[in-house]
Amino acid sequence: MGGHAGVRGGAGGGGGVLGDGARLVLPFAVLESTAVALAFLWYARHATDRETLVLDGQRLVVEWEQAGAVRRRELARHWLRVEDAGHGAGLVELRAGTARVQVGRYARPEQRRQLARELRWALAAAPTALPV
Repeated sequence: MGGHAGVRGGAGGGGGVLGDGARLVLPFAVLESTAVALAFLWYARHATDRETLVLDGQRLVVEWEQAGAVRRRELARHWLRVEDAGHGAGLVELRAGTARVQVGRYARPEQRRQLARELRWALAAAPTALPV
C-alpha cells in the first residue's frame, strides 16, 4: 500500500508545503513591515508640528513648525484684522495691510472660532503705545 502518496514534506521531506507557503508570505510580510516603518517615520516627522502666536507690544508674532521647518511672520498690531472661520471649517485669517497669515491648522473648527474671539480680545486689551 502506497500509504502517504499525497502528503508532501514530513520529517525529512525538504520543506514541501511549508516551504511553498513561506515563499508566498515573506514578500507580503516585508511589504507590511515597510509600510508600518514609513508610517512611523511620517508620524515622527510631524509629531512636533505647531503654531505659536505671541502678542509682543506693537506686533503679533506667528511661528509655524511643520516637518522640522520653522516659518515666522510679524504683523503690525495697529493694522491687524482677525477674520474667523465662521461656520465653515476654514482657518482664522490675520491681515495687516497686504500681509495675510492663516492660523488654526491644528485646532478643531469650534476651537478656531474661540481663537478668533480671544485674539480680538487680546488686541483690544493690548496697549496702543510702547512705554517710554
